[in-house]
Amino acid sequence: MSFEAKRCGVQFSPPSIVLIYQHKESKDVRKRIIPVRNFSKYSDYSMAAEGLKNHPRHRDYLEGVSQSQLEKLHIILRDHMQGLSLEHSLASFRLDPDEDLNQLDDDKLARKKGKMDELFEKNRKHKDDPDFVYDLEMDFTKTTQEKCSWDEESDDGF
Repeated sequence: MSFEAKRCGVQFSPPSIVLIYQHKESKDVRKRIIPVRNFSKYSDYSMAAEGLKNHPRHRDYLEGVSQSQLEKLHIILRDHMQGLSLEHSLASFRLDPDEDLNQLDDDKLARKKGKMDELFEKNRKHKDDPDFVYDLEMDFTKTTQEKCSWDEESDDGF
């Protein structure tokens, strides 16, 4: 049997992964609700996602869903079990260029780094890409910097 995953989401009560998929031969679109069992607010999301992806009943359906997507869905479920809102949980996956990553705890830092790695791989140029250029050199224009008063005064004594 071959299935193509179309959409993936979570259901909080009972904790479940919701998968919208299409059967490749018959073109039927169906919804499958996969219960997440033995998962608590203290559970390891990566192990739970890996166990679900390798489960014999769900393996064929989840073949087109990436491991990182399943991990994100398990993180959202775990955050909900810890009492965090959906908006707060989704905001932890967004990248803010002005955010100080030194102030984050290990779990949130791992989420941000995972998102950065995903964005890097998405924008990365490979040797096989048609617009790949080896040893690309670019000139960046210098912006004029403002003069500070201490810059002018420091030359007097030397």
